[in-house]
Amino acid sequence: MASAGDAILFQLKTLGPSRAEMLAARLGTSAQAARQALERLRRQSLVQFQDEVAGRGRPRRVWRLTAAAAGHFPDTHGQLTVELLRDVRTTFGAGGVERLLATRGRTLTDLYRARLARCTRPRQRLMRLADIRSEEGYMARVSASRDGGFLFIEDHCPICAAATACQGLCAVELAVFREVLGPGWTIDRVDHLLAGAGRCAYRMHPPPGPWSRQQQA
Repeated sequence: MASAGDAILFQLKTLGPSRAEMLAARLGTSAQAARQALERLRRQSLVQFQDEVAGRGRPRRVWRLTAAAAGHFPDTHGQLTVELLRDVRTTFGAGGVERLLATRGRTLTDLYRARLARCTRPRQRLMRLADIRSEEGYMARVSASRDGGFLFIEDHCPICAAATACQGLCAVELAVFREVLGPGWTIDRVDHLLAGAGRCAYRMHPPPGPWSRQQQA
């Protein structure tokens, strides 16, 4: 069972900067208990706060993760992957890295296509893709937008170290999404962890068709 501290770290990862009251509501505990857990995490240098002034009244204390908290979330052998990418570049040059990325893209495409084969409706396909990505450590989720599209959110990047060393990995993932969801989908990255955002997020619109709100649900 996850500790109170772990639960709060997870909520801050998925929600972003939050007040103790919001965290308490999500966890079904009291605001005082949430503050005590946050203070313990602060002493471990895993969270920090900022008092924000909003109009009249007392400042609102907003909590967020520190860089040190990254170690509490999955990292798929980050340093080893970075070293392997460096060795590929040294041994085979830039062309070798490009071939490696192309192979990675084909592997992911084949894997995702097979697991999405029975999903036909847009939301069903995205929810299944989010499940697959979450299994891989990306903490993925989907929310519907008012314009009939979707926001596909990944709150964590388990290959962040490798993607920092070789940003072609991010381009591969975007290309794979476009490939496996099929023709007609519009997919744009709107948040990028490597660009300073707290997550990666994609705005996705399915192809035109008889997809009513009820069909997408």
